[in-house]
Amino acid sequence: MSTYVYGIARASQSLPQTIDGIGEPPLPVRTVQAGQLVALVSDAPTELKPKRRDLLAHQRVVIQAQAAGPVLPMRFGGVSPDDQSVGEILSEHHDAYLERLNALTGRDEFNVKANHDEEAVLFAVLAADPQLRARHAANRAAGGGSHEDKLVFGELVARAVSARERADAALIEEALTPFTEGVRHGPESAGWLANLSFLVDRDRRADFLAAVRALHEEHEHLLIQATGPLPPYSFADAG
Repeated sequence: MSTYVYGIARASQSLPQTIDGIGEPPLPVRTVQAGQLVALVSDAPTELKPKRRDLLAHQRVVIQAQAAGPVLPMRFGGVSPDDQSVGEILSEHHDAYLERLNALTGRDEFNVKANHDEEAVLFAVLAADPQLRARHAANRAAGGGSHEDKLVFGELVARAVSARERADAALIEEALTPFTEGVRHGPESAGWLANLSFLVDRDRRADFLAAVRALHEEHEHLLIQATGPLPPYSFADAG
């Protein structure tokens, strides 16, 4: 039977004696050791699909394991042919995995997503551009302006908002990075102007979250969502 992999930890780490993994009923989690490392594994279900139940079970295994020390979390769906293959991979990358575990000790991931309050950002771009304000005022004085006037104004506003999105994404990264030990850019999405993951020391967590709140207070057109602490999925490799 194939082996499902949840994450990698130090062999010296005290892990829970029993952890329920993915599957229905839940499959018991065991360890495969190579040198100073262990992989947290279970049998792989016959059909492996990203069901909510199994996604949550995967994350729960990682969270329970990292209660006593750092874990390199694997993304959902990692399957090896068998335990022996897992052990061979641990041996092959032994020193690199240990380096990553050292780098993640005492640190968690926070994901920050941001977008614009549409009404507030429109006010902000108008306030920052005298020519755009003048065109807006002229259109209003003309009862809204002609169809062409509206199209031109709409295009100019869209360009200004797009430029503001790029500037605000850079602003968020610049403001939060000093409180962190690393940053990764997540996949771009039409719903977000920024999707960033930060590696945060646990003793700086309060400072980091205070900086997130300060961003919104100082820039009311920004809607910012911080999620964490999370297992450091974005930092499991050497980047």
